[in-house]
Amino acid sequence: MSDQQMPLTTHLEELRRKLIIAGVSWLVAFLACYSFSEQLFNLIADPVRQALPEGTSLVFITATEPFFTYLKIGALAGLLVSMPVIFWQIWSFIAPGLYANEKRYVFPFVLASSFCFACGAFFGFNFVFPMAFKVLIEFGTGGGEISAMLSMGSYLSLSSKLLLAFGLVFELPVVIFFLARMGIVDYKFLARNRKFALLAAFLIGAMLTPPDVFSQTALALPFIILYEIGIIIARLFGKRRETDEEADQKAEA
Repeated sequence: MSDQQMPLTTHLEELRRKLIIAGVSWLVAFLACYSFSEQLFNLIADPVRQALPEGTSLVFITATEPFFTYLKIGALAGLLVSMPVIFWQIWSFIAPGLYANEKRYVFPFVLASSFCFACGAFFGFNFVFPMAFKVLIEFGTGGGEISAMLSMGSYLSLSSKLLLAFGLVFELPVVIFFLARMGIVDYKFLARNRKFALLAAFLIGAMLTPPDVFSQTALALPFIILYEIGIIIARLFGKRRETDEEADQKAEA
């Protein structure tokens, strides 16, 4: 941590400059990605297209829906592309206020969290999406009297939420690692509260996924598995807590 204190106005001016750089990088990435937004949407919509009955496709309800859908695709893709610049601006702003032992965790945290989020999104898109949409569409059209007409805007909204949900769930080992390193939790606490984690897994699955058992279970099972991995991580890398005997010996010394 730097010993030199800067006035509040200097901090605010620096923050303003960082926000402008981050915003401009997002805008440039958005403009670049928007030109490929139709191809990106076709890629994202592939799982639901395979689940739709033969001869049907995604539709748009209003005349402006395709435009705003592609606009959202460009904005989301631009945000992902500009993330390295945004993270760097955040890091360069907070780094002067960190101690050396705190700084060494930043880059591993960013790399690990990015990797875990990408793994979660990949798992959800490639393994959960095809089955989940197939189950939902077959349930809705099972009687043969109702036709599936999914709008592209509603599909993008649902798929974005699901990808975000799976990405965040896969961040669990990273969160547990840093909580254990800071001494907030240990493996005994996590193991002792395993039943509450199991309950939380299915509650999170019910809140973040469509109302079908397959999607909820598909989100809950990775949560449970990653929680167990987190217990192992906390045992291996967690901050060691002093026992009562060790504390008494230190007090006597």
